[in-house]
Amino acid sequence: MPKTSARLLALLSLLQTRRDWPGALLADRLDISQRTVRRDVDRLRELGYPIEATKGPDGGYRLGAGTELPPLLFDDEQAVALAVALQVAATTGAGIEEAAARALNTVRQVMPARLRHRIDTFRITAVERSTVAPVESGVLVALSAAVHAREVLRFDHRSEPRRAEPHHLVTWGGRWYLVAWDLDRADWRTFRADRISPRIPTGPRFTPRELPGGDVAAFVAGRFRGGSGNWPCRGEVILDLPAAEVSRYVQDGLVEELGPDRCRLVAGSWSWPGLAAAIGRFDADIEVVGPAELKEACALLADRYAKAAH
Repeated sequence: MPKTSARLLALLSLLQTRRDWPGALLADRLDISQRTVRRDVDRLRELGYPIEATKGPDGGYRLGAGTELPPLLFDDEQAVALAVALQVAATTGAGIEEAAARALNTVRQVMPARLRHRIDTFRITAVERSTVAPVESGVLVALSAAVHAREVLRFDHRSEPRRAEPHHLVTWGGRWYLVAWDLDRADWRTFRADRISPRIPTGPRFTPRELPGGDVAAFVAGRFRGGSGNWPCRGEVILDLPAAEVSRYVQDGLVEELGPDRCRLVAGSWSWPGLAAAIGRFDADIEVVGPAELKEACALLADRYAKAAH
């Protein structure tokens, strides 16, 4: 019979691999009596592991959820995966960087040397993190909870009260976004999480609508690239540049050749000033075909730049 400490670790490892274990099967796997299994279960309970007894013809045990986090047992691959995940967590902008670093240090201290070497060779560098607005972890938890519970979310977005049916919490380009059906505008929207201030309590439960296309990744990619025509601001201009030259710098816009040094560009953006600024990067004369909002945005930027020049 193995020593008590080794036997307890073996028992804990088995309990973590499946939901229910008949007592007789545990005894057989550990090569001990069912009476010893019962005693070892009691010892694990004293250490803080919430092991529940299950009813049935044979009786058995399962590892449940407790009120406190007991010591955990990981195999080599799980330990390495956990360490890697904690390093990745520090690059998400989710407001858990310090907690992730402390957790990683705790895990690393109890690792054998061979595993410490493996994780020490893994390093992640977050590029231009300073340009990414961090999100409080409490906000992410609140948004995720509303998505899971399918409850209408009431929140302030840029100080404007909004109501929406939350569907997915996603990351794109180093930022967190909430994909939701905007109840006030009757349309799908993506909201930057760092600009959301959730209100309590949430609203009533809702039946989820079908996301256009059915795939959240494709939907979000289409929104940001404008490939599906879903940019909230789309405009048309004529540039005094060859179409081939403009096409090199336009990922999702439509470029039509009008002559050897003239082309039509249809593009989109999240705001009219943003679209005007994107078009203004081309070193050429611009004729705005429409709409009026784009002309107004060009006038606004012209005034701003003129003031900046003086």
